[in-house]
Amino acid sequence: MPLKSFNPVTPANRYKMLPSFEEITTNKPEKSLTRPLKRSGGRNNQGRITCRHIGGGHKRKYRLVDFKRRKLDIVADVLTIEYDPNRTCRIALIQYTDGVKSYILAPSGLKVGDKVSAGESVEPTPGNAMPLKNVPLGTAIHNIELTPMGGGKVARAAGQQAILASRDSGWAFVKMPSGEIRRFNENCFATIGTVGNRDHMNEVSGKAGRTRWQGKRPTVRGMCMNPVDHPNGGGEGKSKSGGGRQHLKSPWGHTKGQKTRKKHNPTSSFIVEDRRKSKRR
Repeated sequence: MPLKSFNPVTPANRYKMLPSFEEITTNKPEKSLTRPLKRSGGRNNQGRITCRHIGGGHKRKYRLVDFKRRKLDIVADVLTIEYDPNRTCRIALIQYTDGVKSYILAPSGLKVGDKVSAGESVEPTPGNAMPLKNVPLGTAIHNIELTPMGGGKVARAAGQQAILASRDSGWAFVKMPSGEIRRFNENCFATIGTVGNRDHMNEVSGKAGRTRWQGKRPTVRGMCMNPVDHPNGGGEGKSKSGGGRQHLKSPWGHTKGQKTRKKHNPTSSFIVEDRRKSKRR
């Protein structure tokens, strides 16, 4: 999807790069597939902020996206390609031959009028879902299940794709978007193709106001705070001794570069090749 630039008639327009929305075919979601979305402001059930920099923003409704794709061997027509404010990619409204409507993640190249389906014997074309044991090797896939019948969890953001590398003894080896090679149960379902809206990463808001519309509040550097508010705070000016620069930490004391993944995480057994090893080569 191409991005559009603007004439620099205002400072905000000078560097702004926004999506052109050419592929969007309607501005009204399917009402039966939307639900109210309550905003938390980053607070938990005790009213304490557990995720900072969240608040405000435009009202949204949640779209019920089908990540499981368990209506097997039933063909569905693509009715619309829609914008979803809750995710970076586009979603497609499909209608099965039995009349049931559903939302799926829209892969690149999917258009209104195309037909998609899910099952073990479907063709490996964009939008179709099938178990990993039936996907041809080297195929780009997305919306991959971590456990059979668990619903797609992996590679769901705009422009993401994973590659099915090989299969062996009931396991499928998939190269993740990060470069990590991970094994999955070959009965896990995945959707063929690359997630659409690839140019999302190149968008430039152009002004702080658009970020506030998205529900993101300002972020203040720890060095600008007082010692009571942040480990990096304090010092006279940009101090290199009394405070600020000598101990780069998070507000909770984690040092910069500290690993936060569990040392003995049970899921580590599924990682065949670490993502950092491939980058060192």
